[in-house]
Amino acid sequence: MTTHDTRPGSTGGADTAGPLHGGPDDDYTPEQLAAMPREDLDRLGARYDGVQILHVDPGPEPGSPMERRAIRQVGLTFTLAGLSALAFVVVYVGAGWFFPDWQWSVSGSDFSAFFTPLLGATMGLALALVGVGLVLFSKKLLPHETAVQDKHDGSHFDRVTTGATLVGGLHNSGLARRKLITRSLGFMGGGLGLMLLMPLGGLINNPNKGNPLGRTAWAEGVRLVRNDGSPIRPGDQEPGSLETVFPAVPGGNRQSDAATMLIRLRPEQREQEAPREGQGDFGYGDYVAFSKICTHAGCPVSLYEQETSRILCPCHQSQFDVTQGAKPVFGPATRSLPQLPITVDDEGFFVARGDYPEAVGPTYWNRERI
Repeated sequence: MTTHDTRPGSTGGADTAGPLHGGPDDDYTPEQLAAMPREDLDRLGARYDGVQILHVDPGPEPGSPMERRAIRQVGLTFTLAGLSALAFVVVYVGAGWFFPDWQWSVSGSDFSAFFTPLLGATMGLALALVGVGLVLFSKKLLPHETAVQDKHDGSHFDRVTTGATLVGGLHNSGLARRKLITRSLGFMGGGLGLMLLMPLGGLINNPNKGNPLGRTAWAEGVRLVRNDGSPIRPGDQEPGSLETVFPAVPGGNRQSDAATMLIRLRPEQREQEAPREGQGDFGYGDYVAFSKICTHAGCPVSLYEQETSRILCPCHQSQFDVTQGAKPVFGPATRSLPQLPITVDDEGFFVARGDYPEAVGPTYWNRERI
């Protein structure tokens, strides 16, 4: 009968041919296992686990031209992955830095047309390069072996020897001495982490603060301007005419919820005028201003029949009576168009006295402002 030396520091027979007998935790004490070198623990655990090595390829020789070339390839791939991730971050948050007045729009022909494709391209390239780098690292730098292993229980012996095997795998990977790869891995990991955190920025710095569905860019003292940015004075419009105006703020003429109709009533319309309760002073002289967004489905109401005093929505034929506070008188709309309180400033130009007193747009936003 063959016996094995199980004293601390011994290999426990791991370097001797033939099967091992007895239970691992019965043959070795925790102190003996703790005293064994990692390599011996790795071999011993493999023997007890019934591992049969069929083939071993140690990989490139350390310091050889083949290894250096492979390290450069893997390091370059990981670095490019990090740069692609950082490019995603630049596109995602940097648009406002490089184009301060830029706002994304669905049908935009400027940077808006490339914003989403650039996000997809940079993120996709970063993730693809991570995969390519890992494949190159595995195939060109890691040692390869083919082995068959029986399943074992989870004893203390198994935990210790498995830990040694895992540490041995890290050691065999050569990461400790291949500094270029570790640095590129760190750079790539930082870039990817930042890239994945960027879409969560809205949770950290929520842009939708201050009741965004119920408020627009109109505020006290904000001038009413045409699409070209020119301000409007009383008398600039003919009686019975309509002018689409916007708030004189950055991007005001691109804020769809702030589009407003400035209407100059005819004398007979002034006689018939019956404003909504509490809004009798919202107009200025024979001028009134109403939201351009239909309260039925949000379409832009842009047709005005001065003979009938009606504003028409071309989408579903809702009609609103200007002399009745833009009350719906025909069609599916059930809520009046919100009215903007207006006055003139010291220079004689039209300005808003505040925002709309209620939410603009479709009826499903029907709620009073906080």
